[in-house]
Amino acid sequence: MKKAFTVLAVLAIAIVVLAALFIRQDFLETPKNEETYVGVTYCGNSVAEGKQLIDKVKQYTNLFVLQSSNLQRDFTSVNELGDYAVSAGMYFLPYFGNFIEATFSSWLETAKQRWGNHFLGVYYGDEPGGKMLDDYVEFKDAATGDSITKTRYGDIVVEKPNGVVIHYEINGAIHLYEPGSENSNQTEQTASYTTFYPNGTITEDTTNAHTSSEHSYRSYEELLSIKPFKDVDETAERFRTRDQNNIEFLSNSTKVFTSDYALFWFDYLSGFDVVLAHLGWNITMNQQIALARGAAKLQGKDWGIVITWKYDRPPYLDNGTQILNQMRTAYEAGAKYIILFNYYDESGNPYGTLKEEHFQALESFWNNVIKNPNVVQGSTKANSVLVLPKNYGWGMRWEEDKIWGIFKANETTAQLWELTQNTMQNHGLELDIVYEDTNFPPPITEYQYIYHWND
Repeated sequence: MKKAFTVLAVLAIAIVVLAALFIRQDFLETPKNEETYVGVTYCGNSVAEGKQLIDKVKQYTNLFVLQSSNLQRDFTSVNELGDYAVSAGMYFLPYFGNFIEATFSSWLETAKQRWGNHFLGVYYGDEPGGKMLDDYVEFKDAATGDSITKTRYGDIVVEKPNGVVIHYEINGAIHLYEPGSENSNQTEQTASYTTFYPNGTITEDTTNAHTSSEHSYRSYEELLSIKPFKDVDETAERFRTRDQNNIEFLSNSTKVFTSDYALFWFDYLSGFDVVLAHLGWNITMNQQIALARGAAKLQGKDWGIVITWKYDRPPYLDNGTQILNQMRTAYEAGAKYIILFNYYDESGNPYGTLKEEHFQALESFWNNVIKNPNVVQGSTKANSVLVLPKNYGWGMRWEEDKIWGIFKANETTAQLWELTQNTMQNHGLELDIVYEDTNFPPPITEYQYIYHWND
């Protein structure tokens, strides 16, 4: 009896030891990284070509991003490609470019049920910060009813409900157009076009019937006093609230993504849950990562990267070796989403701008980085942070870059340029870049060095 008990005890101990060894082995072989999403975008207009791309990459990616400008409004095609991607074991992220139609709500609820957690959310709009710097952006002033356009040149054009148009040039001149009123016989219209200069000079188109005394606005100062976007604080608030209703509507139901190449901090303030920072166009990779990671960390959001064009002509993308290095660098810096942008042109390539070397880079990244337990996501941590002025939406791409696409560079931007270059040189990928905001102070327990712009 005693002998039998001893044998059973030895067997029990052996089982426990073996189980521990198996658990330890499994622990060693399983990456400790959180879920990382690696994928490609599809910008074509053919469902068949979209499926072809999924078949090409499904063995070494887990995310398919549908970014077709034509298919986004065709829910049947969106569903077909989503079904195909999810059946291949991938996650699905469809793009919708700043439109929320009546039928969208019901589709969104169906999509959540249809694909479950493989439906990552909605990629809504594109480059809101970049467009604010470099393109035309429309605003609506709810209080006045004014339609406001920020032009790509930095001018502000205000169209009032009564037809008056005020054009504020970035160089200071103000152009006033007034449609006028009917004359005594009520058959003709008179209008005026007047330019006001900062030095007080006023010039008027003399071909119309108006005179200076009839203007609704009589001086440069009076027009300047009603100008929108007077300073960076007002501009930041208008940017934050411009599309607030649609973003809030989406975020109440799912995660909301966008991609951008600038002003990530303010994209998050607008309500986006994930911002995908662009790498490419010869923008400094370390700076892009510092801005995206810092904004996401302080505001409690997720971030990722989209590797986009390096050239504006073929071959468009960087070579496979460089792209593999960029993906690994972003992954080690903590990026949760790593995506290759794939544009479809008329070249006849069935896989768009992606070439075989790019697919090989993706496959190598998947097998040698993502599945490698010795390469840890987020292992490159920031020990330093640079804090920029509150609401100072400076483009940061060069010293003379505009602020919010509206204000010219000045002594402050020159100071910030020098400070940014110095801190980037000293800390590299161990630097985050954020903005002054009492709601999101840099945690002193995480940063060894905190550089304030005016310190």
